[in-house]
Amino acid sequence: MEIIVKLCFTILLLTLLTKGIWSCGLNNITIGTIRSGVEIKGMPEWNVVVVNNCDCPMQKLVLSCYDFQTTEPVDPTIFKPLGNNACSVNNGNAIKGKDTIKFSYAWDPPFFLRPTSVNATC
Repeated sequence: MEIIVKLCFTILLLTLLTKGIWSCGLNNITIGTIRSGVEIKGMPEWNVVVVNNCDCPMQKLVLSCYDFQTTEPVDPTIFKPLGNNACSVNNGNAIKGKDTIKFSYAWDPPFFLRPTSVNATC
């Protein structure tokens, strides 16, 4: 009986460790926004960095971007409003593990961008 308990505990521990190592998702996406110090058409410019903190590539990243507006054009292959207060990052293409995507926009106040969906590919 003791061997069975130890075996079950070992399997549980390995399952938790494995899931922690290879499980990537929204918690592995970090978004930083900082003011650049430049003004575009009277609006402050904001530099945004989206970081994939996972070792695995992540694709189809969507951020919440309620009423997103900008006076500075943003490359739609990098950041694109989709409607329903959602925005696509990197045109849905994979963001490599530990890689970053950067873009800038100009508006006041800054938008609260947070990840709402992503698919890990590992």
